Amino acid sequence: MRGKDHNLTLYYEVLLEMTITTKLDTLHAAVTCNKWMRYFTTFTRLALVAGFLPAGYVKIIGERFTDLHNNQPMGHYLEALHHTGYYYTFIGYAQIFAALLLLIPRTVVLGTLIYLPIILNICLLSLAVRFEGSLLTAPLMVIACIYLLCWHYDRTKYLLPFNTPPSTVLAPDSKFPKWFFAMVLIVFLAVGFTVTHVFNLMPRNTLTDCETQCDDSTNPAACKAFCEEIHNKGMDLDQSLNKYEHSLKK
Repeated sequence: MRGKDHNLTLYYEVLLEMTITTKLDTLHAAVTCNKWMRYFTTFTRLALVAGFLPAGYVKIIGERFTDLHNNQPMGHYLEALHHTGYYYTFIGYAQIFAALLLLIPRTVVLGTLIYLPIILNICLLSLAVRFEGSLLTAPLMVIACIYLLCWHYDRTKYLLPFNTPPSTVLAPDSKFPKWFFAMVLIVFLAVGFTVTHVFNLMPRNTLTDCETQCDDSTNPAACKAFCEEIHNKGMDLDQSLNKYEHSLKK
């Protein structure tokens, strides 16, 4: 009986896996045969390419990535990164390489797999130091990479921990996927709203920009002191934030 029950359990597990993979294959085939979805995918690829080519070129020629002041939190990081020598150049070549692979249909998946960890690191860095220069674009680029991996599910599915049947092939479809593009707009607005409202105080790129937040602050003097510490004194971001938040409790 135990053997029979075990075999029955395995049967249901295999059946469940086949059901999931079959549904995913069918969904993937339905999506990829739509011409509007193909247009959007091409746009996504080119947008990611445009995001890395200039950034990578600047690093390869050895120039500093931005003109942020060294006292600014992101400026601290970029200045240190600029002085790492060939590591700085290596990142540039990696960005260029990933971007070029995205231009070639046969190497899109490889390019995305290289692109994703780089942009994910930039995304986390932007959130950590509250850098508004890539606070919106970096999360969207991470989502774009995940989208491309889903688009090429017929290739990436072999990385998943379950068996996959042959891909389903459907006839080309020219119907405009309004619900998909509505979801794209919703995601864009949701990410934009979240990253612009998640922090009540930002270091901004310059002292003047930082102080524009102080008029709406509950403690304008503490806000201006925060900006002064960040941009003129080069103090640690977390320490300055803790000092500012402590002043609000008084």
